[in-house]
Amino acid sequence: MRTTLLTTISALTLAASGSAALAADCEAPIKVGVLHSLSGTMAISETTLKDTMLMLIDQQNAAGGLLGCELEAVVVDPASDWPLFAEKARELLTVHEVDVIFGNWTSVSRKSVLPVIEELNGLLFYPVQYEGEESSKNVFYTGAAPNQQAIPATDYFLEELGVEKFALLGTDYVYPRTTNNILESYLEGKGIASEDIFVNYTPFGHSDWATIVADVVALGEDGKQVGVISTINGDANIGFYKELAAAGISADDIPVVAFSVGEEELSGLDTSNLEGHLAAWNYFQSAEGTANDEFITAWKAFAGEERVTNDPMEAHYIGFNMWLNAATAAGSTDVDAVRTAMYGQEFPNLTGGTAVMLPNHHLAKPVLIGEITAEGQFDIISQTTEVAGDAWTDFLPASAVLKSDWKELGCGMYNTETATCVQLTSNY
Repeated sequence: MRTTLLTTISALTLAASGSAALAADCEAPIKVGVLHSLSGTMAISETTLKDTMLMLIDQQNAAGGLLGCELEAVVVDPASDWPLFAEKARELLTVHEVDVIFGNWTSVSRKSVLPVIEELNGLLFYPVQYEGEESSKNVFYTGAAPNQQAIPATDYFLEELGVEKFALLGTDYVYPRTTNNILESYLEGKGIASEDIFVNYTPFGHSDWATIVADVVALGEDGKQVGVISTINGDANIGFYKELAAAGISADDIPVVAFSVGEEELSGLDTSNLEGHLAAWNYFQSAEGTANDEFITAWKAFAGEERVTNDPMEAHYIGFNMWLNAATAAGSTDVDAVRTAMYGQEFPNLTGGTAVMLPNHHLAKPVLIGEITAEGQFDIISQTTEVAGDAWTDFLPASAVLKSDWKELGCGMYNTETATCVQLTSNY
């Protein structure tokens, strides 16, 4: 089913005739829903993920499709409108009758979609870092959980940069708030006083950062090293980094580590004043290796030489190929059959090593920390081996006793103290 990406580029020239042959063998194409914002504040991040899915689907059709059938992308635009995500998910499942959905970026959009896909037994592959504290049998979480991003980045600040005071800056929705709750508990457990942790939330699209940056600067007036952990999402990042530069704040003064800023977001910024600031992901375009070189080559051939790759793209790449392999193993795109076949699926990641799908619907993936360069890329300064994603954090008491195991226990919220499965709902 799988060819190398470079071979696939050549194979794309045969796509038209190949698709016709595939269509002849099938009553209907296998439909793949693509649920990403193409307008609104999150379009800066999500449009690339839509394009990624179109590339992957084109490649697979050129390589023979799936189960002898052509794949058909069904693209909708929820327009950065969280309730509209639910409506579009329902449209994909009931009107277009898609076999699988790849989509969402923000956790609030995912939370909006959850009750729909659970009601209709859909299947969602979610490709972005998130706050954890969730486990649905209808979702495979291919982005980072907090222990695969937020916790390692915080450890880097503590152990390598000697940060003593923390500014937790986030967009005002569930992902930043839950992540920062986890980090506050974690930092206090590491001996950081509560008064040395500054937390601030701003709305999507926020643009006036002067006061907040001044507050962060003031946090270090006693001479202690300040660091910013950023869960700012979407185009608000542009204003935040511009204000840092305008205030003359360098990474040596106050380092920033971002969880939602990658190569795509940096492409819209003047990065000459951002050198040394950090991001934590499971992938960077600058990773060395044949697999990544081939992926980048294929992407630029498909989308344009100026386009960059990023972490959520790799998550879609891994998730899509695991779904292909699971459906092939099951001999069907039936959601229940594919779910069963997903457990233990392995697929090479783009940074060297292998991603593995765990019974808790999360991946084992490496953690990378990169420094922003003047060219808008990241110099990788730290990389771990594969870290198993946790659905439930160890750093919140109510979550520390919970376990997710859909393979053996058939439960996403198993209480290890009472040996009972808590009934999951869409509002966990």
